[in-house]
Amino acid sequence: MTNGEQPLGSAYTDWDAAAPAFDDEPDHGLRDPEVRQAWADRLRSWLPARPGDLLDVGCGTGSLSLLAAEQGHRVTGVDLSPAMVERARAKLAGRDAVFLVGDAAAPPVGEDRFDAVLVRHVLWTQADPARVLRHWAGLLRPGGRLVLVEGVWGAVSPVGIPADRLTGLLAPLAGDVRVERLSGDARLWGRAVTDERYAVVAVP
Repeated sequence: MTNGEQPLGSAYTDWDAAAPAFDDEPDHGLRDPEVRQAWADRLRSWLPARPGDLLDVGCGTGSLSLLAAEQGHRVTGVDLSPAMVERARAKLAGRDAVFLVGDAAAPPVGEDRFDAVLVRHVLWTQADPARVLRHWAGLLRPGGRLVLVEGVWGAVSPVGIPADRLTGLLAPLAGDVRVERLSGDARLWGRAVTDERYAVVAVP
């Protein structure tokens, strides 16, 4: 799932209920051409230049999966919500993509390994993010990369994971960690935002 406002700890039926309107948010559905292009440009800079195998963890309705597939990557998407997965499958019908229902903390991919693991607005919901990061890093092929889009949302009771905490968690796992600030690019969100939003690209 890619929603930064509601924790994954809620039952998946809550996300099932949210699925029909999930893509109404500009950065979820990417229906606006400018928003879609902004995310496509960022993905192109974060993901490997050569087409490869991508795991989209918490894929939601598959909007980022679709952009990655359009750039030539073979996509495996995982989400806790069957309704989200159903929409992702429909969105990428006919493309080189597979979508599975499963837990983000332990994606049900067996022995498969990937050139990149993409995760947007999911890590902050995990009770043990250090353990989850280790697991995701273990799903990478040699030279693969983690692409993590996270942030901190809300002024009164903020939720999320600050960039400095995430880079600290990645320090034992990755020798190359790059942080890209995203708050200043209103095109990504369909509006101006003032909270902390960022991406981390980490190569173990």
